[in-house]
Amino acid sequence: MTTAGAELTLRHPVERFTLDNGLRVVLAPDRSVPVVAVSVFYDVGMRNEPEGRTGFAHLFEHLMFQGSANVPKMEHARLVQAAGGTFNGSTHQDYTNYFEALPAEALERALFLEADRMAAPAITEENLRNQIDVVKEEIRVNVLNRPYGAFPWLQLPQIAFESFANTHDGYGSFVDLESSTVDDAADFFARYYAPGNAVLCIGGDLDVAETERLVQRWFGPVAAREVLPLPPTGEPRPTTVRSAVVEDALAPAPALALGWRVPDPVGDFDRYLGTVLLAELLSEGDASRLERRLVHDDRIAIAQSSYVGLFGDPFDVRDATLLTTQVHHPSAVPAERVQAAVHEEVRRIAEDGVPADELRRVQARTEAQLLRQADSVLGRTLGFASAELVHGRAELAGELAARLAAVTPEQVQAAAGDLDPGTAAVLELRATGGRR
Repeated sequence: MTTAGAELTLRHPVERFTLDNGLRVVLAPDRSVPVVAVSVFYDVGMRNEPEGRTGFAHLFEHLMFQGSANVPKMEHARLVQAAGGTFNGSTHQDYTNYFEALPAEALERALFLEADRMAAPAITEENLRNQIDVVKEEIRVNVLNRPYGAFPWLQLPQIAFESFANTHDGYGSFVDLESSTVDDAADFFARYYAPGNAVLCIGGDLDVAETERLVQRWFGPVAAREVLPLPPTGEPRPTTVRSAVVEDALAPAPALALGWRVPDPVGDFDRYLGTVLLAELLSEGDASRLERRLVHDDRIAIAQSSYVGLFGDPFDVRDATLLTTQVHHPSAVPAERVQAAVHEEVRRIAEDGVPADELRRVQARTEAQLLRQADSVLGRTLGFASAELVHGRAELAGELAARLAAVTPEQVQAAAGDLDPGTAAVLELRATGGRR
């Protein structure tokens, strides 16, 4: 397993340089297929939003697709698709990204498009109002009118954490969105979309020297701006249980979510790796501890899952974050019974440890997932960009499989010992709509 992880790094070495305006550039050449991927990661996510402007990071992601100084509205999509490429963007807790995957000969087109909107997106009243409406409709479809729409990703942090950065609704309130102004958007752009607050990562069929020339041509003229220090998002570890109950009239069955604070994903990485594998051991696959106990043996659950990080990717998040276990269970089963069973399974690992062969199965599955993600040029490029932004080392993306393969049973046992029932955040969802 270690060999596979090492080979990934050796097969796709990265090179980096920094422009005079502060833009960090990572190149990951791979001449095996005639495809390139271009990604720009801005160091601003949901946790950076100021009070009164919840949802602004996501709203601004939408605005960045509404045209720029030399690219009319809808032209970005047309130009990428006309070249045979795909594009998208996404908002996370700690960053917002934009990316394209195209035939190699279209590399300069993608660089021009990304540089143009880094320099001057079309922040107009018309675009702002239009995209506020789009985001509001997303919230209606994905959260307000969907069973479990806010569970637990929007609801659990509100009881697990204390600071505004970690507790507020990153999708945004309608009040905050509707009261946003063009000046707010322009200020957000000036604060967070400076070249020095971004990482440009290019992977695939590229010549390093020629690509550096093209990057200098298109991104070099983008004006440098002040880069604000990252706001702290870490918090003191909890010392008591925090709990809440929510009601969901659309949910067909009740659910329970437990959240535990975990080691710093960046500053305490080795301990954190034990927690990542613990989550996999608890819930992934029919042989996992909670699947066997809750679903098959006790039959007190319909479905269960455990994961680290708000969006399920443990390696793209900074401190503070959670290991979350969520369980959907029959209405006849008390939430307290489910909670007790979860705590018991965690305690067994903390007290009895993990057999080496069980851990090896989990490591093999996790490594396979990482290697699959890195198999495509786009997946690999996004991984390098995320690792460069969050961890300061793009190379880490290529080392993850080997680092996870080196985790010992003792590390996983210690991670289980950290999941103290007395410091868990407990969210109970009651299905109040009755059967339909």
